[in-house]
Amino acid sequence: MWIAARLNPGGGAIDATTGNGHDTQFLASQVGDRGRVFAFDIQAEAILQAQRRLWQAGLNQRVSWYLQSHQHMASVLPPEWKSRIYAVMFNLGYLPSGNKQVITRPATTVAALAQAMDLLAVGGRISVIAYTGHPGGMEEAQTLQSWLSQQPANLISWEQVTPMDRNHPPQLFLIEKQ
Repeated sequence: MWIAARLNPGGGAIDATTGNGHDTQFLASQVGDRGRVFAFDIQAEAILQAQRRLWQAGLNQRVSWYLQSHQHMASVLPPEWKSRIYAVMFNLGYLPSGNKQVITRPATTVAALAQAMDLLAVGGRISVIAYTGHPGGMEEAQTLQSWLSQQPANLISWEQVTPMDRNHPPQLFLIEKQ
């Protein structure tokens, strides 16, 4: 709901980590026929699974697919969409039911997040879920928290939410461009 509040028909959105396509489908359902979702993943398996999901939902025509790291989003996003992006979603970690050795990395995630902030319209929102229960997951969440806390308060507002009380809970970061 927090992300949906910023998405309107005709707007743009980015799924920075496509995975199985759940977020891609949600974003595509929100942007309408004139909007666009830009979906990134480094695994062909993820892109294919997501494309099947969007095809079955009748939303595939709203998505541009990129088989590459989210750290390259600024270089491939069409210039006319800069500042027309109203939502970016990240799910960090590994592809569910995929190779658990292929994971997001702190350096590329921070680079992608910085680019997402530049591409985002004022008032646009970013959600990041950092899964901490796998090797490298806690480090990535801590790197993200450190990077966010160094950003000027007049440019972004953010909060970190731990939605569950358990060992290695996922960390949810909600970011809004001011």
